[in-house]
Amino acid sequence: MYVCICNGVTDHQIREAAEAGCVSLTELTMRTGVGANCGSCLPSAEAILDEVRNRRELPLPVLQRAA
Repeated sequence: MYVCICNGVTDHQIREAAEAGCVSLTELTMRTGVGANCGSCLPSAEAILDEVRNRRELPLPVLQRAA
């Protein structure tokens, strides 16, 4: 889905940038161009960025060994 119509940036591209280590909207704009024109897409772009970052920060469950 297109998030930034002005620059043709998709949610997939935003997720890829986040997975590659992008952590801020400023960095995301520099990497993808999202929000560089009108900026109306920035709330959606930030939500996607936060979603990926939060998913990466969740700890893995600890498996209990059977006794």
